Amino acid sequence: MKEPVAQPVFFMRFSAIMFDMMKNNTERYILPEMRREANRASRNTASECTRFVMSAEAENLGRGKKYYIRTYGCQANVRDGETLAGILELMGFEMCESTEEADLLIFNTCAIRQAAEDRVFGEIGSLKSVKARHPGQIICLCGCMAQEEVVIEKILKSYPQVDLVFGTHNLWRLPELLLKVMSKKERTIEVYSEEGDLIEDLPVRRSTSCKGFVHIMYGCDKFCTYCIVPYTRGRERSRRKEDIIEEIMTLKQQGMKEAVLLGQNVNAYGKDLKMEDGFTSLLESCAETGIERIRFYTSHPRDYSSTTIDAMVKYPNIMRSLHLPVQSGSDEILKRMNRGYTNDSYRRLYDEMRSKISDITFTTDLIVGFPSETDEQFQATLDLVDYCQFDMAYSFVYSPRAGTPAARMEDNIPLSVKKERLQILNDRLSDIAAKRNREYVGRTLKVLCEGPSKKNENVYSGYSEENKLVNFTGPAGLKDQIIEVKITESHSFSLDGTASCE
Repeated sequence: MKEPVAQPVFFMRFSAIMFDMMKNNTERYILPEMRREANRASRNTASECTRFVMSAEAENLGRGKKYYIRTYGCQANVRDGETLAGILELMGFEMCESTEEADLLIFNTCAIRQAAEDRVFGEIGSLKSVKARHPGQIICLCGCMAQEEVVIEKILKSYPQVDLVFGTHNLWRLPELLLKVMSKKERTIEVYSEEGDLIEDLPVRRSTSCKGFVHIMYGCDKFCTYCIVPYTRGRERSRRKEDIIEEIMTLKQQGMKEAVLLGQNVNAYGKDLKMEDGFTSLLESCAETGIERIRFYTSHPRDYSSTTIDAMVKYPNIMRSLHLPVQSGSDEILKRMNRGYTNDSYRRLYDEMRSKISDITFTTDLIVGFPSETDEQFQATLDLVDYCQFDMAYSFVYSPRAGTPAARMEDNIPLSVKKERLQILNDRLSDIAAKRNREYVGRTLKVLCEGPSKKNENVYSGYSEENKLVNFTGPAGLKDQIIEVKITESHSFSLDGTASCE
């Protein structure tokens, strides 16, 4: 039987519903089209770069008003949230800590998993009573969820309390969209399917004071059959190297110790700019800024280059930890996922990395219960885990995402079997992680102190060069500093220690 491939999916039922709504409603919306996102041949060119400018009308729109942003998902979503906060504060808004207090409430969303979407809709639904008490409150949905046709359909049909919806491609339009909602009292939905230009000089309110997230590119062109990201984040678009370096230099001047380079697939950086070995070239330039630490997320095995590991060996400020998602250890499942590599080729990458950096820490992503996954194919994933001895892995039960090719496959693995496999996998991962962490007891690690632990304000928390979460005791004033910590105890996914300066 021929394997399913990544084909564009278009919701005709959705289009009919939207047409009726638009015909019978005076509101005019710009709605997402996932079909357009899938048909990219005509858009395979580098994006133009323009600078952010805010209109004079929007400059004081938030004066005397408060905002609250709730962010879901990965570091890219966190970075988007930082930009949203920066724009709002430029408009005069002040941040607050509760939904009740906020004049403007923004849900900055993720679309990777159905559970996350259900949680967002649950929270928005619970705000009906809050808005009844505060009718002037503006509720906004943005981010990856907003790029999905089925989500907009649901908002239009069942969530009248949502005043503003915009997507990942027009985040920079927030001032003008809010102006429309607040001044003209118009419900506004504006979700671009085409990405448009790259916007630089966007204001930012950093969420941490010791490290900064830096987008180096946006989007993904891999079209793994289970993944919604190519539709919600669009095609791969690389920022100019000089803009990235300028942002890192700003972080350094502000006293930050670490820059985290972000992209759905960082090692595809520069392909749209016709750069040769673009990511490694960028990585070396970032290291040469002299900032004390550099990390990057996330790499794809299909775009791996040996020169990247060579750069990690050459530059001590590039942290020797690598996140390289594998998803499955079965060649058949990898083919059905459209991942573009095999179990053996992934192992060869792993072996090469270990041979060049023996102490590299290695993390990954894994999915269990993909359609038609057999016991033998699941065992192949366990065998790969045993081979690679991952320091940590993000593991998930497969759940279909509307609009992806895998959603059309028969989801024929019972949920009980998926959960059982996930438990088996997590037990194996936990045992391996605990064993690897025990090797750090008695060693002294350099830890970037992010502040008090979330669980105990009398204990500091931060990450070592190896990307190990370390909780430690020490004197006052260590926040935002790189501290030598002697490790005294280990757990599966964290280490305990004492600052050497005590």
